[in-house]
Amino acid sequence: MSAQMPPSRPAPEPQELAPDHHAFRPPPAGEFLGHPNALWNLFGTEFWERFMYYGMRAMLAVHVASAFFAHLGENARAEASLTYGGFTSLVYMTGILGGYVADRILGYQRSIMLGGVLMAIGCFMLMAPDLTTFLVGLAVIIVGNGLFKPNISTMVGKLYRPGDVRRDSGFTIFYMGINLGALVAPFICASIIGQQYGYRWGFFAASMGMIFGLVVFQVVKGWLGHVGTAPEGKQGVGPIMQIFVASAVLVAPVYILLSMSDVLAVVLIVLMLGLAAYFVWSGIQSGDKQQLHRYIAMLILFAANILFWALFEQAGSSLNFLAQDHVRMPDVSIFGWTPTFEVFQSVNPIFIVVLAPLFASMWIKLDKADWNPSIPRKFAYGLVGAALGFYILVFAIGNSVGDDGKISWIWLTLTYLIHTMGELCLSPIGLAMVTKLARPHETGLAMGGWFLSIAMANFVAGRIAAIASGGGGHGEAAGSLMQYADTFNQLFWLGIVIAALYFVAAPLINKLMHGVK
Repeated sequence: MSAQMPPSRPAPEPQELAPDHHAFRPPPAGEFLGHPNALWNLFGTEFWERFMYYGMRAMLAVHVASAFFAHLGENARAEASLTYGGFTSLVYMTGILGGYVADRILGYQRSIMLGGVLMAIGCFMLMAPDLTTFLVGLAVIIVGNGLFKPNISTMVGKLYRPGDVRRDSGFTIFYMGINLGALVAPFICASIIGQQYGYRWGFFAASMGMIFGLVVFQVVKGWLGHVGTAPEGKQGVGPIMQIFVASAVLVAPVYILLSMSDVLAVVLIVLMLGLAAYFVWSGIQSGDKQQLHRYIAMLILFAANILFWALFEQAGSSLNFLAQDHVRMPDVSIFGWTPTFEVFQSVNPIFIVVLAPLFASMWIKLDKADWNPSIPRKFAYGLVGAALGFYILVFAIGNSVGDDGKISWIWLTLTYLIHTMGELCLSPIGLAMVTKLARPHETGLAMGGWFLSIAMANFVAGRIAAIASGGGGHGEAAGSLMQYADTFNQLFWLGIVIAALYFVAAPLINKLMHGVK
């Protein structure tokens, strides 16, 4: 369109003058392995960000218990589990704000960069020997993650045209980037550097991973083109400085919530209810009955997501403490290095890397054969996997404890395998589901809602871990094998019952989704 038009020419339609910033526009030309080049930029960036997060997470609960709460005796792990649960819940809770900021103010690319800088700074602060500075560091990571995590996932969805069958496969490939970073991080940060030089230097190594991620993002930024750029009228340095100042201010209340578990619970519930009310209102306000139904279906699936991650996120807390005390490690030496309990934090990502390509191709083949399970059925299978994983440990504790009072590493590895299969049925599918069901201009907010549901799950997971590893059960000694068995058995039955309900309700949820697959 020319800059000036003859007076006799009809005025263009409004959308020609102001194109929809959220409407689909393909990324720059170029593909690798059948997917846009931009996917591989996001893949590499996410690899290093997850290296930082999972490297830090592998040490977090154990370090907090020994460095800051050792004076509490057998209650040290319970307090550490609550801190861990508060941190992981707040990490995901701030995603709702990050999605809004990206949608309306910064755009996705600049949100990712600012979030990554904050996370690197926060991770450096974890090297501090005092609890106050350590918690402030966690708060800075939380705020930065809110800007980073939901928005890089949203950008993956924006690479594909609506209805593109490659979308689920693309999210699964992206999920491999997450898990490749999570695979190597516990080995490097915790089991090698952390064990030899102290966990504080493990946190330093993790922070370097985030810096590498930012470098990757910038070096191949051209592959993204217009995808995730700033909204019209929000370019320039001004919005960046505004959000940076707002982020610095937000650190203070996040720090307070880390220390006030009961208040955090109320905040999470209020936010989740407020989010649900907003999406129902948005669906009504749109005047599109189908969109209202899709938002209701999305919220129902959010509930399944909460339960799944409440079970799955025992990995960094109660399962980590179980591995430390009650799991017999393999008697091997690799170039002088002997595996320590932290390496179990890499078992799940190893299985993800091995199985994700199989699941990605399986969904496509099942779709072509018209056998592809619906999204609600995949969620039900995910819940079954989470539940069965805990039954494996209940069985092992009841039947396979050795004379040394420990179970073989094989049992915990098998638990992670089954949990991983459940994860692949639910998590990448859920990320894709959000981008399909949300209105285009609310995709970032909806993705923030997805991560808010994970925040709820992590808070609950922290409470569960405090019971399993720190006492609070039916008179069992704190952290005893029978205490773990009692807690895990309850988790098994809870997961199985809820999975059955979702399996039965799948046709109704599908009807609410109006053709979205």
